[in-house]
Amino acid sequence: MAFTSANGARFGEAWEALTALVSAEGSAVEPFAAMLAGAGSATRDLADAAHCWCMLHARHPGVLEHAQGRAEHPVVEAWLGEAATGFTEERAGVVRLVAAAGPLPSTPGQAESETAITGQRHALDMLASSDRAGVAIGSAMALVLDWPAIRHVLDAGARRLGLQVVESALPLARDSATVVAALAETPAFERAMLFGAGQTLAQHRALWQLLEARADARRHHR
Repeated sequence: MAFTSANGARFGEAWEALTALVSAEGSAVEPFAAMLAGAGSATRDLADAAHCWCMLHARHPGVLEHAQGRAEHPVVEAWLGEAATGFTEERAGVVRLVAAAGPLPSTPGQAESETAITGQRHALDMLASSDRAGVAIGSAMALVLDWPAIRHVLDAGARRLGLQVVESALPLARDSATVVAALAETPAFERAMLFGAGQTLAQHRALWQLLEARADARRHHR
């Protein structure tokens, strides 16, 4: 993933801990995500992923905008501003993909799925709005660092539908690493940052697991 190029002792232990967390618990290690990105995945499963990730992250305000309201450090404000601007383009891409994919694939238990995703959105909003120093930026960092793996699947869907795939405008890894190095001056802040990141990644894992369950439900409902 892109952020690994910025991983190193010069950015401090907090950055190493954060990238290790994303590597171990992020979307890149989710088996269903890897399956979806493969050539043999069903188009309806890719369409379902686009719709569900759109429900989770394509609304405004989202994680990055909520975190902006908690920024008290100029470096954080600048990074979040860049990240929020870049993610506006990511949202637009997801919306275009959903429009091209057509209606949400018919799936048993749709109401329950929508309720689950609504709960996940609420959990993410709470993390990104936390008053505990470190939690909001940890949540924002986890979204930015995990997004390339999520987008890998979304890009597979875009290519399947003949859409153009554009380069991400999210902050570069070295810029994110610099922010973490500037902020994580105390063990308490680092713990809070890793908590926010870990909880955000947990919501992402939960969505991949929901997508897998939905795909299984469709296969058995034929």
